[in-house]
Amino acid sequence: MSRINEIGIRLFKELFKDKRTLAMIFLVPILIMWLMSVIFSSNNSTNVNLGTIGLNNGIRTELKNMDNVKLKNYDNKSQAKKAMNDGKVDVYVTQKNNNLDVTYSNTDSSKTNLSKMGIQNSVTKNTIKQLSNKIKSLTITNQMLKKSNNVIIPQSKSNQQKAFHVHNHYVYGDSNTNYFSTLVPIMMAFFVFMFVFLISGMALLKERTAGTLDRVLATPVRRSEIILGYLEAYGLLSILQTIVIVLITVWLLNVEIVGSILSVIVINVLVALVALTAGLLVSTLAKSEFQMVQFIPVIVVPQIFFSGIIPFDSLPNWLNTVSHILPLRYATDAQSAIVFNGKGLTDVWMDILILVIFAVLLTILNIIGLKRYRKV
Repeated sequence: MSRINEIGIRLFKELFKDKRTLAMIFLVPILIMWLMSVIFSSNNSTNVNLGTIGLNNGIRTELKNMDNVKLKNYDNKSQAKKAMNDGKVDVYVTQKNNNLDVTYSNTDSSKTNLSKMGIQNSVTKNTIKQLSNKIKSLTITNQMLKKSNNVIIPQSKSNQQKAFHVHNHYVYGDSNTNYFSTLVPIMMAFFVFMFVFLISGMALLKERTAGTLDRVLATPVRRSEIILGYLEAYGLLSILQTIVIVLITVWLLNVEIVGSILSVIVINVLVALVALTAGLLVSTLAKSEFQMVQFIPVIVVPQIFFSGIIPFDSLPNWLNTVSHILPLRYATDAQSAIVFNGKGLTDVWMDILILVIFAVLLTILNIIGLKRYRKV
């Protein structure tokens, strides 16, 4: 029993000497739980931006009175369509006589369902109000005619209230598109990032602990050449892995892509390169496999929170700002634009540029970080 205690006490003392491990064990779970609390309790409501073109004033008034619905008026359909492509509206309604043509972006099924319900309720309320006003008008007219002993003239068919007909159209998917379908592009980028991060981090760490990296550093080879060599080898593997993930996800889950699947692959390859350089950097900071595992929730978990799985418009402003320092935010923005709106790589060049900058900066940090292991 005494030997067991001695071993336990020794390990306990070693753990307390490792300040980084203690911080990972006690502080990181608290940080992540606090972050989850802020994100999931910040705003549970769904907000819809709805564009209107020549819409009946009565229906417009009813829609305006709805909670979480913001109306934007447009002169023509092309303006509304451009606004939808730019992400400024989630749905737009065009009226022609008694026909309502409703076009949904359908990138968020909760917004689509709220819009459908709101439009239908507004049409119903407006129809009831018009019928009520017409009944009141007819009642007053009949009373006046009765007093004057005139014959009551029945309402002609041309004066009768005509019902509105709603025709739904979808930019992405159809009426059966569910919430999971809209999450697939986001989850695709996240899984590419996570798996490449883990593989690259563990691979370099294994070479360090095995002494292979020390032997390489003992040669005249430059640190930049070492890092670029690792990027070349694991980069090719990451690209192949990414292509497999994208193609299998699209075909297996039958995901509709409005844009080009090649553009989707390009974005995910950039995500893989960023994850690769991030994994290599973390492996240079970690002293052991145990510490490498501890870095996973710090690096990977925030990525999923700020990737768009929680709508950005439901986040507090300061959290929305924080999301811009994470690479997955730009990856999912670009990928969503390609998958949902059919945009090309030239339309998302800014997101691509930022991902490239992330990869370059992380590569430079890797070269600098490797200096600590070179024995001069």
